Amino acid sequence: MAATEPIRDKSELKKLADYFLCKGQLRNYTLVLMGTYTVLRISDLLRLKWSDVYDEERRAFRTHITIIEKKTKKERTIALNPQVLGALKQCYLHRRGEYVFANNRKEPKAISRVQAWRIIHAAVVELGIMGKIACHSLRKTWGYHAVKSGDVSLAVIVDIYNHSSYEITKRYLGITQDERDEAYLGMELF
Repeated sequence: MAATEPIRDKSELKKLADYFLCKGQLRNYTLVLMGTYTVLRISDLLRLKWSDVYDEERRAFRTHITIIEKKTKKERTIALNPQVLGALKQCYLHRRGEYVFANNRKEPKAISRVQAWRIIHAAVVELGIMGKIACHSLRKTWGYHAVKSGDVSLAVIVDIYNHSSYEITKRYLGITQDERDEAYLGMELF
């Protein structure tokens, strides 16, 4: 399996999200936003239930979600930004069953990782987005742009990804090659 890449161009990320929104595919739109902004692995995203994001007793969306990561078995608390909350609110009106990312079958369960890949892959192909883009790209995209913007401390980014060093995070996000490319392409000697 080839390593995935982040979506480096913000306009392409917006194009991907808007693709689903324009088609009225709110579940898939929410998948793109949550996959990007929460930095969760697809296996953790697909396990989310409405009770994780919506407090039925208070009749309000939660500002944070707390999960136990499937891969690391560590507890993680994640703030839900306004874009994610907006997508969840739209999606909630059309919910089917207990899972945020429910399938369209008679007995709704969460969509599978393969189905999530098919959804993202088909849109990427149709939109002509280049690169090795898949579900894991969403997770990488947030970190890539956080590093490039310089608005988030490197220590926080490494902690969010649960990596042991910045060097690992740079490799994971493909930053090293981008920095080399900028050096090669940005140098004008004559």
